[in-house]
Amino acid sequence: MSFLKEFKEFAVKGNVVDLAVGVIIGGAFGKIVDSIVKDLIMPVVGKVVGGLDFTNYFVMLSNPPADFKGPMTYEALTKAGVPLFAYGSFLTILLNFLILAFIIFLMIKQINRLKREEPAAPAEAPVTPEEVVLLREIRDSLKR
Repeated sequence: MSFLKEFKEFAVKGNVVDLAVGVIIGGAFGKIVDSIVKDLIMPVVGKVVGGLDFTNYFVMLSNPPADFKGPMTYEALTKAGVPLFAYGSFLTILLNFLILAFIIFLMIKQINRLKREEPAAPAEAPVTPEEVVLLREIRDSLKR
């Protein structure tokens, strides 16, 4: 029974619950950033470098099947089972990661700034325990 009790204590600790919430929110936030990169940033970058779509940057590692009649795009070749070295897709995902990491960095920086406590006011002189006061009085009376 102690094993279950230990597990319960571990599972309901604040850090574990915070981690679970963070993972769930991170997954949803990752989808938002993925959409920003895929739908907003990469089209602009593609337009700047000549109207190219980064997802279609790849190297075929073998020829498509003889009966393949589709377009020579990443999606069509992948569905046809052609092995591809898809460096354009990797670049998109890498950019996605960098943007996500930068946004998380900014969020953590703001959280840390808000968590900083104001410097404590100088403390008053510490209160001397009553025993020490009595001992000092006895000492002083013996000196006389």
